[in-house]
Amino acid sequence: MPEEIETKDDEGLVDPISADPHFDETESRIGIWGHPAHAMTVAFPVALTFCTLGADALYWLTGDAFWARAAVWAAGTAFLFGLAAGLTGTAELLMVPGIRARAAAWTHFVIAVLLLSVLGSNWGYRLNGYETAVLPYGILLSGFAVLVVSVTGWHGGKLVFDYRLGTSKGN
Repeated sequence: MPEEIETKDDEGLVDPISADPHFDETESRIGIWGHPAHAMTVAFPVALTFCTLGADALYWLTGDAFWARAAVWAAGTAFLFGLAAGLTGTAELLMVPGIRARAAAWTHFVIAVLLLSVLGSNWGYRLNGYETAVLPYGILLSGFAVLVVSVTGWHGGKLVFDYRLGTSKGN
């Protein structure tokens, strides 16, 4: 006699993470007049990471030392602004229970820490001789940084636009 297979109704299952009473608390707590600080600070390291790669490419094409000098400044500024963005993002992650409860927010955090290490390495590598640092390793680091910033930026945007994490509810 064949055994009967029991089926359970999925409606009786409860997701323990979404059942957390603070799951819907995702409003930004670090901001200026209702504007989330993390969202304001991430634009600079993203743009400067692309500028570093652009300056490296222009140095490679022209040989003009100006572009190598511009790349070292862009790399350093990207790293320093990245630290500011990282501090505000980490504060949001740790202070807001609805953000902290989601695995996707931690994934974004880990990728962003990787990005900071790449940006810092790129800048540090250039400090002892910005012209000699561009080819080949400087431009490779810049290209990798652009790849990582694209992934973490896409992921961070998804957190904001799809899950409404770190936004302000407004008035």
